[in-house]
Amino acid sequence: MVKEIQIRVPIKETNKEGILKIKAAQQLKIDSKTINSVKVLRKSIDARKAAIIFNYKLAVYINEPQPETSEYTFNYKDVSSAKEIHIIGFGPAGMYAALRCIELGFKPIVLERGKNVRDRRRDLRAINQFHIVDEDSNYCFGEGGAGTYSDGKLYTRSLKRGDVRRIFENLVYHGATDQILVDAHPHIGTNKLPKVVKNIRETILKHGGEIHFESRVVDFTIKENKLKAIQLQNGNEMDVNAVILATGHSARDIYYLLKRKDIAIKSKSFAMGVRVEHPQEIIDSIQYHCKGKRDELLPAASYSLVHQVNGRGVYSFCMCPGGFIVPAATANGEVVVNGMSPSKRNNLFANSGIVVEINAEKDLYKYEQFGELKGLEFQKDLEKLAWVAGGKTQAAPAQRLTDFVEGRLSDTLNPTSYQPELKSTTLHSILPKQIGGRLRKGFAEFGRKMHGYYTAEANVIGVESRTSSPVNIPRKETLEHPELQGLFPCGEGGGYAGGIVSAAMDGERCAEAAIAAFKN
Repeated sequence: MVKEIQIRVPIKETNKEGILKIKAAQQLKIDSKTINSVKVLRKSIDARKAAIIFNYKLAVYINEPQPETSEYTFNYKDVSSAKEIHIIGFGPAGMYAALRCIELGFKPIVLERGKNVRDRRRDLRAINQFHIVDEDSNYCFGEGGAGTYSDGKLYTRSLKRGDVRRIFENLVYHGATDQILVDAHPHIGTNKLPKVVKNIRETILKHGGEIHFESRVVDFTIKENKLKAIQLQNGNEMDVNAVILATGHSARDIYYLLKRKDIAIKSKSFAMGVRVEHPQEIIDSIQYHCKGKRDELLPAASYSLVHQVNGRGVYSFCMCPGGFIVPAATANGEVVVNGMSPSKRNNLFANSGIVVEINAEKDLYKYEQFGELKGLEFQKDLEKLAWVAGGKTQAAPAQRLTDFVEGRLSDTLNPTSYQPELKSTTLHSILPKQIGGRLRKGFAEFGRKMHGYYTAEANVIGVESRTSSPVNIPRKETLEHPELQGLFPCGEGGGYAGGIVSAAMDGERCAEAAIAAFKN
């Protein structure tokens, strides 16, 4: 017999030997000797009060053994001689599209503008130390996409878009810790993700798929509203039948290409703002009601904040406890910041994007001349302003949090995890009023919600501008573009995902859709 139950364990009892079995037996009112094993299905922390509680969802195996097999098997076939599906981009959407193609007996041909994870590291070093941005190899472009060098957060609300558990199991199959199957807010960590990505690459190659790095797509050949071929930057051309376009939200050249080819795209709402960085100890003290260091059993504390200011949401985005801030520009002449964390989340700082909703219909009237690309041009202008304010390098403009809200230049800045360095400037005056004004009110309100959050010990760093795509590439119910046969917009770049898991699920769906169209 297997029983699923919920139990609560005070933190002071967590290290007690066999505590889960003891608690399970007490709740089920049975002899603990009849319990063969206890499997943790979900674990979360309740830190609303000073007495912190661990919540567990358990499968209790009574008088029967616990099965050892995974919930899923992945039947990857030899597709070396199979029909081909072309995939542009090798981030989470492109990787999972390729894996799904192999499962279904089709050969993925992946074209990635950047480098593999190992070679990509040199270009990340060049950004951090020398302020040189390689437009094809950076924190956004390269094997695994922006997801490779990120916190690896796997929490998603997109539960209706696909099988989340299947995505997680596949990550475990490729080397991620099985802890992601248990944690309520799972993450892998930037130090672990490259290995997982490399293993996915090896699975694809082992079963006959192809992956071409440093192969940027620069043009399409279209005949009678059907995509017939794609051209690469090196001059090569590939004939195609079905193309999954999974280029991510920062591949701006793709949006320009689609517009130039008169292929329908749309502007969409998105969000922009800043990164705020606190000492992790401050966030721990607020969330765990402690003074000094948190209990060693507790992970670095995170937070989630939202407030409405003048009809627009101001909210935290991609919160990285125990993490660091990185330069996420994809071209020289711009400054973009993003956050990530290692698997242990053991850095001294906590950072989060704090962003403001940008309504494509109401907030971008000064950019109407750019049509569907008005949001993209707005992004570019703000990133250029940040670059100029930082001294025309990858140094990022910054203020202490209290100075940002109160509108004054910071004489000094706090220590930071951002390697290219910070430059004290009036960041509040660089941001458009619709963003800066709302952020200032939002921060003041966050300080009331989290006593201690509003502090001069925190830095505000700009700009956080790549939360999502400002462009939508439309598609029909079949997931094919409504005007261009053979093109399947996918993932964050198409406007259909907002993170690793939702992008992966969309990649699988697009693979299935492309294959269905191929068969027809």
